[in-house]
Amino acid sequence: MKTNIDPHLVKLVQSQHPEKLLPFVRNMNDQTLAAIYGTDADTYRSIIRHLTQLAQDTAREMLNDAAFANKLDRIPFQAGQTIIAVGESTTDDLLSWFELLRHLIGLRRPHDGIRFINEGISGYTSTQTLRRMSSVTAMNPDWILCMIGGNDALRIGPEPAKTQVSPEETAKNLSAIRHIAASRTKARWVWLTPPPINEEQAAAYPYFQFSQLAWRSKDIARVSETIRSLPEPVVDMQSVFTAYVDQPPLGPDGVHPTLEGHQAIVTQLVEALAGGITA
Repeated sequence: MKTNIDPHLVKLVQSQHPEKLLPFVRNMNDQTLAAIYGTDADTYRSIIRHLTQLAQDTAREMLNDAAFANKLDRIPFQAGQTIIAVGESTTDDLLSWFELLRHLIGLRRPHDGIRFINEGISGYTSTQTLRRMSSVTAMNPDWILCMIGGNDALRIGPEPAKTQVSPEETAKNLSAIRHIAASRTKARWVWLTPPPINEEQAAAYPYFQFSQLAWRSKDIARVSETIRSLPEPVVDMQSVFTAYVDQPPLGPDGVHPTLEGHQAIVTQLVEALAGGITA
């Protein structure tokens, strides 16, 4: 961001959204939100404008590819529908694959009035997501796109012998999440596997070291394998990221995708949807 604003504040506004954690105050004003971030309303608005513009510009650039733009026309989202994304930081991010999808559809199909609601919450596990599914289904979505499980695989402590959520519990949570959505809505469902991580890069990241946080590639791979075994359509991000000849598009922490990484995610999702994976 080409201003004097602290880049750490920009990253915080980009990836952490406290209003989602307090649903009864979701309509809090900019002054209140800015105060939570420890800044003023004008600075907060400036950051939001910058991130929104960057996402829109990225989407606009992607639409220069005529073949890709045509695929957006074939995505089976209908006019007036509501699309909800459920997930963790890889979704919550204001430059995430879902935010890019929002802008891509808005630019390409501006008259369809399709509503996008980002229900990703940074740091959430499948257990926490399960607890929120009743409020998600109350929004009466037509589609639910779910990328969850990366935080299930998180290990914490000086000798992290266990993941936050066991593989067995993750599988049960995913099944229960889907069951709640199916019993309360007619929404069409798409799973996205979490992207792979760079284990060595994550281990060397100062914040993760200080907080004693660790990820292991085998744990992420196990979560993805569980998701691929589910009966609903799955868009596999493991294969997308491992296809990179050089370094996969991950940020300096080795866990979170860069903007290029989110472009890769949304490209794979659009191709899958346009190809009729939910038919």
